Amino acid sequence: MLVRLLKGSERCVCAQVIMTMAHVGAVVAAVTGVMAILLHSSIHRIDEGHVGVYYRGGALLTAPNGPGYHIMLPFITTYRSVQTTLQTDEIKNVPCGTSGGVMIYFDRIEVVNMLVPFAVVDIVRNYTADYDKTLIFNKIHHELNQFCSVHTLQEVYIGLFDIIDENLKTALQKDLNGMAPGLTIQAVRVTKPKIPESIRRNYELMEAEKTRLLVTAQTQKVVEKEAETERKKAIIEAEKVAQVAGIQFQQKVMEKETEKRISEIQDSSFLATERAKADAEFYTAAKLAEANRMKLTPEYLQMMKYQAIASNSKIYFGQDIPKMFVDNSAPSGEATVGQDGTPEPTESRTAGEKPRHRRGA
Repeated sequence: MLVRLLKGSERCVCAQVIMTMAHVGAVVAAVTGVMAILLHSSIHRIDEGHVGVYYRGGALLTAPNGPGYHIMLPFITTYRSVQTTLQTDEIKNVPCGTSGGVMIYFDRIEVVNMLVPFAVVDIVRNYTADYDKTLIFNKIHHELNQFCSVHTLQEVYIGLFDIIDENLKTALQKDLNGMAPGLTIQAVRVTKPKIPESIRRNYELMEAEKTRLLVTAQTQKVVEKEAETERKKAIIEAEKVAQVAGIQFQQKVMEKETEKRISEIQDSSFLATERAKADAEFYTAAKLAEANRMKLTPEYLQMMKYQAIASNSKIYFGQDIPKMFVDNSAPSGEATVGQDGTPEPTESRTAGEKPRHRRGA
């Protein structure tokens, strides 16, 4: 009996020990879980291109953090990550009433903007971390309605549509320079607005007519250009023919001038040759005459007389004839020489006629 009581008491102690250990494990697990939750709530990450701003008890702290892991007081301090790189805000389905009373809707407007890091705290303090709703979204609605209210549907939809984005960018940046320095607008992209279906069909017809007119005008320009090209080709061809003809004419003129110069040179050469020949003949004749004048001496004349006598084949002599005669039958060129030795002319006679002797004086 005693043994049974001892064994029962041991079992009770073991059960109590086990229960105590279970309670301790549960407490440790609970503490660990709480610590894990607190640690998870206190550690946070800021991505690259963002700046972390902190609120403690609803008040904005003035010390932001850059990219990386950071620790804060859990359940007391909260944070917001603010992007400082280029970002694009989309504003959709913006209503706009034109000056003619037609309501149109811009399906999507994109605003590319960037916030510099040093201006994050001031802008968040003034316009909260969702500053783009106040500074961009609301301003886009306001500026676009201001633009549409003073322009007609034709101007908004077609005439001035290409300058809407630039006007919005200029107006936004002008306001931001005073309200939120450090926030810059890089670009504004506006899609084509939605207009009533009936008006859209009319515009489509008008655009079709304009397109057909443009095609006709372009076709006309092509025809004109082709005609102009043909005319220029004809002019160029005519100019080429004229230039070739001019070159050929100049060539012929140069050939004739060359022939003329060659003829003049030949004539000059012939004239110079003839002049030189005439001068030579004149010089020869002059020298011969001068030589003959110099030969007219008694001695030379005496020698010529004897030569003339020696050339005659027959000479007749007589007692009563004071002079001697040469036979007329002598060959032509035989001369009669008188007593004084000078040659005399020979008389001709006919056949059968006897020679007659002239008596000298």
